[in-house]
Amino acid sequence: METLKAFVTLLALINPAGAIPLFLSLTASQSPGQVKRTVKTASIATAVVIAIAALFGEILLRILGISIASLQVGGGILLFGIALKMFNAELGGARSTPEEADEAAERNSIAVVPLTIPMLAGPGTVSTVIIYAERAREWWEVVALLAIGAVIGAVVWVTLNLAGPISRLAGKTGINIMTRVMGLLLAALAVEFIAVGVRTLVAA
Repeated sequence: METLKAFVTLLALINPAGAIPLFLSLTASQSPGQVKRTVKTASIATAVVIAIAALFGEILLRILGISIASLQVGGGILLFGIALKMFNAELGGARSTPEEADEAAERNSIAVVPLTIPMLAGPGTVSTVIIYAERAREWWEVVALLAIGAVIGAVVWVTLNLAGPISRLAGKTGINIMTRVMGLLLAALAVEFIAVGVRTLVAA
């Protein structure tokens, strides 16, 4: 498993900067203390989702009778769809629907749903982690994947804590540019996933 590629892929997919507009909207009525708790919960939940997918995702696929090659093709198509929306700077809508956002506004806690799932660590993230976990051949590679999850959780924590200053400094245009760049990287990685999955299925 290429650790650096896994980190870049997951960081581009989760794209904490892209979550800033929705985060600010959902926490507008919260007190500073509540916002801090929301950020803490969302960052921990993001790392936990990655860890669960890395440790148990392949087992779930075996139970359901889904091959890794099929997941690579399906996951690659899903990632490519997300990448296209990111490239068009469709913030929030890339991974959550308006109905989910409206429902979240009525909740007392929005840290896990929809901020973590599906906004930050949705199905695309889960399928990507499972694919990288399956590629791991040594125990330390799985540990590295778990460490990547912890680092990304920390990145989410820092980004959301600085959401206000980042939003004011970068503005909507700056966040859109960051999202488009992440979308471009994600599209390239999605094509690679699809190609590898198709080759594996054809060879089988």
